[in-house]
Amino acid sequence: MEGRALYELLQKYFPNQAAVSWDNVGLLCGRMNKEIKKVYIGLDATTDVIDDAIEVGADLLLTHHPIIFSGIKRIEEGDFLGERLLRLIENHVTCYAMHTNYDIKRMADLVVGRMEMQNLQVLEPTVPDHTEGIGYTGDLKEPMSLKDYALKIKAWFSIPDVRIYGNPEQMIHRVSVCPGSAKGMEDYALSQGGEVLIGGDFGHHEGLDCMEKGIAVIDAGHYGLEHVFIEDMAGFLKEHCPDIEIYTAKEAYPFQTL
Repeated sequence: MEGRALYELLQKYFPNQAAVSWDNVGLLCGRMNKEIKKVYIGLDATTDVIDDAIEVGADLLLTHHPIIFSGIKRIEEGDFLGERLLRLIENHVTCYAMHTNYDIKRMADLVVGRMEMQNLQVLEPTVPDHTEGIGYTGDLKEPMSLKDYALKIKAWFSIPDVRIYGNPEQMIHRVSVCPGSAKGMEDYALSQGGEVLIGGDFGHHEGLDCMEKGIAVIDAGHYGLEHVFIEDMAGFLKEHCPDIEIYTAKEAYPFQTL
């Protein structure tokens, strides 16, 4: 399949225009007309992921997080980012990222589909009519304690551990979720009646601030909710591009809790 045709398919469902203004999505490295026979899917374009993609002979590395996020002035040997880009270029592997455009068009729906939520509203709207955006707020089908809901999150997403800020025995009726980084989203959640904010990247101060503002936190990690991207996009490509061989990165949390 010619790369251009594959990218047009991805643009149809996950257009670059849907991404937020600060993001960097689409074809980030490689030629538009390269023939794509093998695709490797990962959450991040780490050195290990790039090496695996090269080993299986992938023509395209499809990731959620962009390998190039901010401006760069040179690509050279010995540079942290440059080494990875050189590996891709030297081995003729193109790299395509679907980040906030995927978050808005697909990620949040996938996540809340596992979380027993109803009466959904967009957490942070990105279009004037508020029909699309980042994350959701919704009601639980049945109230439960913060601790019990955190344990459900852990099980639903096969997360090794989660962190709670707040009273574990607090009964939760309405929740807000932002897959990936959720720090700074508490004001959106509070304005919609959210009693707990679920996401990743909460530090000590962010957790304390949320409790001061009156909202609990379930920190599921940045990887914890977003790893569903890999399985979902593998299924998407198998359905829409049956002639392409699909390879996926192994599930690997970037940290360990001892």
